[in-house]
Amino acid sequence: MSSPNPDCGRLFRSRDWASTQLGPRDKWSVELKTLTNVMLGSLQPMLIVWGPEQITLYNDGYAEMCGARHPEAFGKPFYELWFDIWDQVEPIITAAYNGEGTAMDDIEFTMHRNGYPEETHFAFSYTPVRDPWGTVLGMFCACTEITARVALSREERTQRERFRQVFELSQGGIAMLVGPDHVFDYANEAYRSMIGAGREIIGKTVAEAVHEVVRQGYITILDEVYRTGEPFVAKGLSIDLNRGPAGEMQTRAIDLVYQPMRHEGGAVTGILVQALDVTQVRADEERQALLYHELGHRLKNQLAMVQAIASQTLRSSPDLPTARKRLSDRIGVLSDAHDTILEGGRGASTVTQIVGQMAALHDDLGSPRIATNGPALKIGSRPSLSLSLILHELATNAAKFGALSVHGGRVDLRWAVAGEQRDRFEMTWTESGGPAAVKPGTTGSGMRLISAGLNGTSDSTVAIDYPTSGIICRIAADLQSFQKEH
Repeated sequence: MSSPNPDCGRLFRSRDWASTQLGPRDKWSVELKTLTNVMLGSLQPMLIVWGPEQITLYNDGYAEMCGARHPEAFGKPFYELWFDIWDQVEPIITAAYNGEGTAMDDIEFTMHRNGYPEETHFAFSYTPVRDPWGTVLGMFCACTEITARVALSREERTQRERFRQVFELSQGGIAMLVGPDHVFDYANEAYRSMIGAGREIIGKTVAEAVHEVVRQGYITILDEVYRTGEPFVAKGLSIDLNRGPAGEMQTRAIDLVYQPMRHEGGAVTGILVQALDVTQVRADEERQALLYHELGHRLKNQLAMVQAIASQTLRSSPDLPTARKRLSDRIGVLSDAHDTILEGGRGASTVTQIVGQMAALHDDLGSPRIATNGPALKIGSRPSLSLSLILHELATNAAKFGALSVHGGRVDLRWAVAGEQRDRFEMTWTESGGPAAVKPGTTGSGMRLISAGLNGTSDSTVAIDYPTSGIICRIAADLQSFQKEH
């Protein structure tokens, strides 16, 4: 290993130069004497390579870079010092002896200066030294080892890349704003998608890149965070964004955090934005709340349903023991149906099963009054819950006021895969033989439940008509989302 105190000045003064190719010091050229004085007095690492033998002289700073090869290399040919990297060094030193200077901000070597290979980096300049007549006498080099700096920079880049990868993998939108004008320095894909894909935002201020938020007060909030250094946190904020393909505005709900970023002195230099689009989540929560509300409505109506079931059972049973058994069976079916609803539809996997549960409650065993026809289509858990509630609501209304409230009434229930691309689920509930249908003057909770459609599906529609012959309800949805497990 190198000496902790190389003291190249002492080596220089104690060396018997007369016995070397350079000869006695008093015979040295003015150029060599001047350069050695400059080199030995400098704190920056410096090197002199002199004469055709390329004798090497250096100062204390350069000795540190020589590792275990100092002090043996002092006063020896340059090749003996850097023989292990000579294939890279030789062209540079040859160019200097040919009168061509070379400067590099970063050159990489694999050195064995301490007995093992190590990656090293240097910034240097090789300058030819000439006599008054232009002849190259040698080379002078001022250099700096930047190995530690390069390693630190590389580590910083690695850390930045890791953070970038974390940001890119985040489900929420992340952006970095710098300066008091809030200029975009970074934004992940989720953020770009949230504000509208296709915008060029990097290097632009928020006001320039997402101009529609200015009038909504978001720039004012950013200014306040930057000024005070206090973070801003909010949930379910409403924001209008120009993100449609035709430039139309869309209202979104977002959870938002503005977190100030500071430099080492503590001053705010930018803002980290974290934003999560919760529009669909909020819509689902509202729909779920409606379903729970309607579930309560259905539970309150259970007495009326049990009364209707009891009336139907007694009307169609030949004797009391038979009526007792049939009523017990139907109450058991009612219990199973409620389990299915409360479990979010996990108990049913096909439309046929859901329809069968409803029909078992309301149909007369001796003379069936609910005719069903359709394939055993798979159904996802969320649409299953909605369909169960809708069918039971329709059946309950029919038992109380419609076709199933009288002996001769009938219900025809059909479903199928429809559409030109066979990509739609369609179901039709048709009542006949009952009291004349009348459109209600107000919309009750039961009708709101039916009109809400199938939860978890896209493009779900519900249409209810009131011809005199009896209510007709048509339900439709995108087939793929209808069958998707959520």
